[in-house]
Amino acid sequence: MKYYTFILALFFSIVMPGYTLFSQVSQNEAKKPKLIVGVVVDQMRYDYLTKFSNKYGEGGFKKLEREGHNFKNNYLNYVPTKTAPGHASIYTGTTPSVHGIINNSWYNKKLKKIEYCVNDPNVSPVGTGSKVERHSPNNLLVETIGDANTIATNGKGKTISIALKSRAAILSGGKKADAAYWFRGKGQGGWITSSYYTEQLPEWVRKFNESEKVDIYLDTWNTLLPIESYTESTRDNTSFERGFNGKEKVTFPYNLKALAPENGNYDILKYTPFGNSLTLDFALAALENEALGKDEFTDFLLISFSSTDYIGHNFGVNAIETEDAYLRLDRDIERMLLELNKKVGKENYTLFLTADHGALENSNFLKSEGIAASYFKEGSFKSDLKTKMFALYKDVNVIEDISNNQIYFNKEKIKELGLTVEELTKNILIFLNDYPMIAKALSRKQILSQEFTSTKAQYIQKGFHKERGGDIYYVLEQNTAVYAQSGSGHGSLYEYDSHIPLLFYGARIKKGETNERTYSTSIVATIAEIIDLKIPDTASNLSLKCIKL
Repeated sequence: MKYYTFILALFFSIVMPGYTLFSQVSQNEAKKPKLIVGVVVDQMRYDYLTKFSNKYGEGGFKKLEREGHNFKNNYLNYVPTKTAPGHASIYTGTTPSVHGIINNSWYNKKLKKIEYCVNDPNVSPVGTGSKVERHSPNNLLVETIGDANTIATNGKGKTISIALKSRAAILSGGKKADAAYWFRGKGQGGWITSSYYTEQLPEWVRKFNESEKVDIYLDTWNTLLPIESYTESTRDNTSFERGFNGKEKVTFPYNLKALAPENGNYDILKYTPFGNSLTLDFALAALENEALGKDEFTDFLLISFSSTDYIGHNFGVNAIETEDAYLRLDRDIERMLLELNKKVGKENYTLFLTADHGALENSNFLKSEGIAASYFKEGSFKSDLKTKMFALYKDVNVIEDISNNQIYFNKEKIKELGLTVEELTKNILIFLNDYPMIAKALSRKQILSQEFTSTKAQYIQKGFHKERGGDIYYVLEQNTAVYAQSGSGHGSLYEYDSHIPLLFYGARIKKGETNERTYSTSIVATIAEIIDLKIPDTASNLSLKCIKL
């Protein structure tokens, strides 16, 4: 009898798969998740996964690695490696050459001024009396994965995006996000948005802000573990760290309440691990109050942990403060996973964790270790270039702007002087190719018309937008910094800035690790495959090999 039962089951599995036990298991495995959780850790180098591994708990980063899929050689494939292009590229599946977010700010050739990437004078701040938070995604030129999901579900699939930084929240969510929230520090200490999304804050957001939970974190920042155990970092109090105003030595502990008045009041939290904890608190409140993952339409909860970037810029890659931030973030990730499992169910959500960029070690630190490193003084460079222009043309105004490693020409002045763009381009390229610490320079014409084999040129090409880009683009030599001589920075095409983590975890994700080179622009195609969504036309269609079929 058992034999005939098996034969019957086998028959149905072949002829009528919709009604068999075998098929039912397969369908359950391929069930569309109810929630996608996107986590971006600002300024997280890939080696932070391994460097601090012996101090991570079992329920955070290690759980994602152990039970999820780890893409160990994941990279950004464009310059500049900055926050705004990073978030835009992750969620659109393409590069600045297409989505148009070429930096955090850029020179607007029509308005002839520097413009913030999410600036929009046609919207109003919501939830704050400040007039400077007029922000929207209008400068983003293509759709995000969240936008595509909203269209496919006729608006029934929600997208909620949260970050301390407005650019991170807004560019992750896209143009059709139900909400994007960012943190207003100063004397306020609350989560805000703009009229692009809503005319007033939802009641749950107002209650969160009124709870004054933010004040709980305005306490003392001390190391999570005994400070002598932080052997992966340099000693406390080095000349490579910046620290806080009002504290002479850059040493633990930090009395945040006492230091706040001289450090932007509530803004000081951004420069501590508690900014990440507060972000998670708010994201979990959104999960609950927006009922994310509760129906058959897939929702998106997008979280950017920005404090790691502020801390890295302030203290540097090798500081105890940076290590402590990641140890505390590890605990927050564990807390996040526990809440997601409880509120949504592990089988009902898919999560990915990545970064928008990495970071360069402090150049003075590198030099102290005998490693060649330099500081590029942009002020001196601009002065030298203008001196050269005056020597050639007796007029420095042939150059309209120099910013973000791009040089913009003044076309009216060129015409007035009887010059040609070609002649000016040729002379500036000669100057740049001879200038110390500049590795490569390309003209606008070269970038837009040539096919390159070199990585540097390809990364420039993918980071250059034809409408917003300048007339010449240059990149600096390796280990060359352009920021202050304390803390760390980023923006280059080199490994320390472009090699970032990528972990997938949860529903429809098979366990494992991949050593093949991958790129963050494949995240969109992978999510689209997981939730059976059409890939946006402008996104890469290269899906990552981590999906259970």
